[in-house]
Amino acid sequence: MIDAVPDCIVEGYEPIIEGLKLPDPDDRHVLAAAIKANAQVIVTSNLRDFPVETLATWDVDAKSPDDFVLDQIDFDDRVVWACVQQIADSRTKPPQTIYDVLDALERAGLVEAVAALRS
Repeated sequence: MIDAVPDCIVEGYEPIIEGLKLPDPDDRHVLAAAIKANAQVIVTSNLRDFPVETLATWDVDAKSPDDFVLDQIDFDDRVVWACVQQIADSRTKPPQTIYDVLDALERAGLVEAVAALRS
């Protein structure tokens, strides 16, 4: 991950954790890191543990992975297609096609995003 996104590491968020309230206290570090990084979105399959009203205080949204990828498709579907192609090209043992990657993404829950890419 660090090679692909060099600035993905967030440091110094720990002092923020104690002051945050979420349904699952074990998720507070995620919000703390988002606040410290000035993130706009937390991408999670666990949306119920990141209430809209709590995140709004910090000007952060939570989105499912499917909705996040749909937003990226709306923004520039060619870039998303290039990413899918890059994933397929990187899978050599065994080799995979774009359609294999789309099938895997769909099984992982990106149902609407994959449908948008296939249409």
